[in-house]
Parts: sequence; C-alpha cells; structure tokens
Amino acid sequence: MQPQRNEPGIYTLMLSLPGARKITVGSLGVMDFAGGFYSYTGSARGSGGLKRVDRHIQVSQGIEKTRRWHIDYLLPHACFLEVFITKTTLDLECRIANAIGKRLMPVPGFGCTDCRCISHLHYSQVLEEMREAVASAHCAAMI
Repeated sequence: MQPQRNEPGIYTLMLSLPGARKITVGSLGVMDFAGGFYSYTGSARGSGGLKRVDRHIQVSQGIEKTRRWHIDYLLPHACFLEVFITKTTLDLECRIANAIGKRLMPVPGFGCTDCRCISHLHYSQVLEEMREAVASAHCAAMI
C-alpha cells in the first residue's frame, strides 16, 4: 500500500547523473560529481510529511526553483529514477544514511549539516548495487 503523501516518513531518492559535473552546492561550494548513481536520504516527519518527495521531484523537473537543501542543487542536473519510502514517525534518517554509507561511497558533508553523519548522499557506479543497499538499509532500520 502506498503511503499518503501527508504521512511522516524517511525517504531515499535514487538518481542518475549522466556524466561528471562540477556543481555549486550552496554553502559547500563547488563540488565534483562523478557520472553514475546517487542515493539521497532525507526525513519527512514534519507537518507536510512525504509531500517533500513531490517537492524534490518538482526541483528535478525545473518546476520548483527555490533551493533549500543541498539536494536541491544536485537535482536539476540528475535524472530522478525512483524513491524508497519508509512510513514512520521514528527518527531513522541517520541510521538509514549510515547503513547505506557502509555499502556505498559517501559524498562527505552532503545533506548532513544538522547531524554528525559523514553524508546523506551516496554514490555507486552500479544501479542494482545502490538499490540493494537502499532497500537493505530501510528494512534493517525498522527491525
């Protein structure tokens, strides 16, 4: 069953970047991104709930122009592939991001200015490897 978009949860966006790019990412400055696949883990436990995922999709499509989070600077350059959602009120964002980081390469400092994580953005050259890491992290977080 699909979660309602106003329900709280943790999500991981899965993106494809067709080729290497230098992208200015807010306060992080200019960053080098390799071509390949990226997963970004975020929290949507506030009043808007999982509507935040819809907003990220609108940023990736150029519909929403406001940049609030690090991911908003990468999204216009990447292709949105899919999203993995765990419906929960629990604060599992860092647990999930850290579990993904054990299997995929972290992009240091990205998306984690309000926590002690290495990163909430992770890189893989292989899409299936990323899918497996993300699914495993979301499932393990709920146990």
